[in-house]
Amino acid sequence: MDHEATQELTTASVPAGGTTHVADEVIEKIAVAAARAVPGVVELGGDVARFFNAVLDRVGLDQVGDARRGCSAHVTGDAAVVNLVLVIQAGQPVPEITGQVRARVTEAVEAHGLRVDEVNIRVDDVAMGGPAVPSA
Repeated sequence: MDHEATQELTTASVPAGGTTHVADEVIEKIAVAAARAVPGVVELGGDVARFFNAVLDRVGLDQVGDARRGCSAHVTGDAAVVNLVLVIQAGQPVPEITGQVRARVTEAVEAHGLRVDEVNIRVDDVAMGGPAVPSA
């Protein structure tokens, strides 16, 4: 290989410059998916969000807004702050559930290349009872 070919190959392998910004909405979707995966988390969103979601369910738009409901995020540079509103299953220990949510959300967001500075959680409600059990 001659010197010109080596120089061309080296120049071509240098990454292009520029910036990358991850939108707040992307982090919100990631955080919601991670939070929903925690056993004991029944739903996300406050009373008003859940009310409107119930209305949308009745008119056949049950998936509208679900991906980010109950979550807000703010990305600054390479760091994110995530705020979640949860409904947990009654009888579940709040510190244990919220600790697991923080850990899963942090892991999920950091897997996408951002640092998580805070995961703030507000437990808005508890769900009484469990899933319906069919009678024999």
